[in-house]
Amino acid sequence: MNEIENNIQNITNGENGATYTSGDIQILEGLEAVRRRPAMYIGNTGVQGLHHLVFEVVDNSIDEVMQGACNRIDVIIHQDNSVTCIDNGRGIPIAPVPGTEVSAVETVMTVLHAGGKFGGSGYKVASGLHGVGVSVVNAISSWLEVTVKSDGKIHRIKFARGDVKSKLKIVGETDQTGTTIKFKPDPKIFRETTEFHFDHLANRLRELAFLNRGLSINLKDERVNKNVEFKYEGGISSFIEHLNLNKDTLNPIPIYISNKDEKFEIEAAIQYNLTYDEKVFSFANNINTHEGGYHLTGFRAAITKAVNKYARKKGFIKESDSNLAGDDVREGITAVISVKLQDAQFEGQTKTKLGNVDIRQFVESSLEDTLEIYFEEHQNIIQLIIEKALSASKARAAAKRAREAIRRKGALDRLSLPGKLADCSNKRAEDCEIYLVEGESAGGSAKQGRDRHFQAILPLRGKILNVEKARLDRILANEEIRTMIAAFGTGIGEDFNINKLRYYKIIIMTDADVDGAHIRTLLLTFFYRYLPELLKKEHVFIAQPPLFQVKKGKKVKYAYSDEERDEYFKEMGDGNIVVQRYKGLGEMDANQLWDTTMDPASRTIKKVELEDAVEADRIFTILMGDKVEPRRDFIVTYARDVKNLDI
Repeated sequence: MNEIENNIQNITNGENGATYTSGDIQILEGLEAVRRRPAMYIGNTGVQGLHHLVFEVVDNSIDEVMQGACNRIDVIIHQDNSVTCIDNGRGIPIAPVPGTEVSAVETVMTVLHAGGKFGGSGYKVASGLHGVGVSVVNAISSWLEVTVKSDGKIHRIKFARGDVKSKLKIVGETDQTGTTIKFKPDPKIFRETTEFHFDHLANRLRELAFLNRGLSINLKDERVNKNVEFKYEGGISSFIEHLNLNKDTLNPIPIYISNKDEKFEIEAAIQYNLTYDEKVFSFANNINTHEGGYHLTGFRAAITKAVNKYARKKGFIKESDSNLAGDDVREGITAVISVKLQDAQFEGQTKTKLGNVDIRQFVESSLEDTLEIYFEEHQNIIQLIIEKALSASKARAAAKRAREAIRRKGALDRLSLPGKLADCSNKRAEDCEIYLVEGESAGGSAKQGRDRHFQAILPLRGKILNVEKARLDRILANEEIRTMIAAFGTGIGEDFNINKLRYYKIIIMTDADVDGAHIRTLLLTFFYRYLPELLKKEHVFIAQPPLFQVKKGKKVKYAYSDEERDEYFKEMGDGNIVVQRYKGLGEMDANQLWDTTMDPASRTIKKVELEDAVEADRIFTILMGDKVEPRRDFIVTYARDVKNLDI
């Protein structure tokens, strides 16, 4: 027997580990595969995955909207955190599937890749193209109930963790049509939380109402007796006006584009504002394609080509000059592009990127034709857009020179790191973290108290530039920002590369007062506007230093809130208690700072998550933008919710 045969025999006999034979092959029946690996179907089993369940159900109702069969959707959060979704569409079919004795509604709810969206005439366009959405919701819910109104009857079927518990039966009569799905997420799957967030659901439902002109979506939260209706007759033009609500615009009325043929349909709206960033939201069959796709590629190519064509035609760009770059043309743009198509090809079950190549040309030609006419009819507006783009081009060239000045020689080249950075000795980025510390005094304590193996310290002096009001060239002239960019190693703008990040945790550590909160906000604004991938990939955290030291004799406790301080008072008794209110990090010595704020075994740090880009953009604009009135209104609205405010 040769060596290869010997090795095969050894494996079969288990000499190199456990045996692996045909008997080890498992066939998971029904929806068991979903319960075993839920993250494969909904992304994760945390907060995002929990809310994804609601969106999967609502997406089915939206498909009815796109067929012209539904104009109202109700979503209700109940006291026990179960959810009901109601639509007035055609209703899931209740007759048996041909060739079986099982009703269509039971099949749809219990079989992966079963639905009316893979062919035939049930749906011309749809978002739930994988056919696994609602069955996945069923699989990972403690219980789920479907009520279908059709053919003058009310039909109901009940499930528990994907299994049928009560067969389909008639429970009443009706002259209406539609589907109601009520479910409760399974805590055995969603161990982190099963509590739905009203705002998280509201943001997506508002988005869907914008995308479907005239659709009424009602969200009710019975836990707090809150109810809101989303309905927009202006469609995506209203969406644009919502996005630019607190910004000065170049074209007061959004540019609107609409076109369709036998395969594709496009709606787009464009409005320029005086800010320096680009906000383009793309959708395909009402699904938010966060990672873009060929429809977004076509959009960007069209806007760049159309502006350059007009600029050359009118002499804004000389024959010897290069065209305006796409980034320059799109500076200050806010746009929504929504396409509908048959046989949409999405990447992954969470559908974040559109892969249909042939839609690019349709989008590009549709926009070019409309923009050419618009520019001729609104020459004053296109002139402002071109002037802004030319100014952006000059600033981009200056920013490029500034980037080259701070570009590091190599990802691990210590000689190029800023002098005030106290780096860590570990070179594995995934093991390392960097503290951005307010002030030299606190920075000194942090340097002494840290674990030098994996913790780096970068002291920041004062408040960094408010990047909401500045272009990249001016931003790169700020010493504190240049220092951070050099320390992170990722570069910025065109040079940004997330793979060069030197620390997997970037921890903002500021004083627990108003000034500290302002510095945190300035830093988060910088990350959101110019290093958004750090937020998307969840690399940014906020340290939580204590507010109080509560001491009685040799017993010392640290309190992070007024309530926790009061609890320690009760625990220690009322006599001879000394309370120190920390006004700043510098009041703690190195050991205290390590014990309370830097020791991974005992510290509390909050991860900064970018849940909703539209809402994040709105808040940053209000808090950090030029307009005072929206900021004042925001403060008046939320001032009563602020705790631990130093005045």
